[in-house]
Amino acid sequence: MITRIHGKLVRVAEATAYFEVPPFEYEVMVPDVVRRQLGEMVGEEVSLHTVDYIDGNVQKGGRMTPRMVGFLSPIEKEFFEMFCSVDGLGIKKALAAMNRPVADIAAAIEESDGRYLATLPGIGPAVADRVVAKLRRKMAKFALLIQGDVPERPAAARDAVNDAYDALLALGHQPAEARGLVEEAAKAVKKKKPQAEDLLDEVYRLRREE
Repeated sequence: MITRIHGKLVRVAEATAYFEVPPFEYEVMVPDVVRRQLGEMVGEEVSLHTVDYIDGNVQKGGRMTPRMVGFLSPIEKEFFEMFCSVDGLGIKKALAAMNRPVADIAAAIEESDGRYLATLPGIGPAVADRVVAKLRRKMAKFALLIQGDVPERPAAARDAVNDAYDALLALGHQPAEARGLVEEAAKAVKKKKPQAEDLLDEVYRLRREE
């Protein structure tokens, strides 16, 4: 199983990215939210965290084709694997549905916002209900994902963000509000590796300035 690919990004198409890893060129399927970020990286050395699967239906005589799906961060990959495990989704539908930031989709699941989920490509009301039923209360860390920042954040910093988020929930904040407060604090805090207490202090400071 290939879990990561690193090479020169040579081009990006509608739902795929092409990597030059001599002597081969690899085609990697990507969700729209990843494709938009890759568009600015063509010609650069890029790494994607990948999931392998076999496309096709052998029972109907179809051709079986190995494929890779790629993500810029391990947490996006983890979210995808959980997302496509819901009955009625699967890999292709999950890929199509991920046309918005992971944090937004995860927050909608945590808040049981089936109406928002039903607006995602390929996700109707029935599937949205199944997504909420299976994944709610498992999405907090994904809802805190800061797009384009997490791949380079140290593990200690990610843990601090999660701890600060949990603390705000315990104090009575709603999930979406808590996520917004912690994201704002994480951008403003001066320390390279802030602790949860540093983030909460920054949240308090920012709230007082409002």
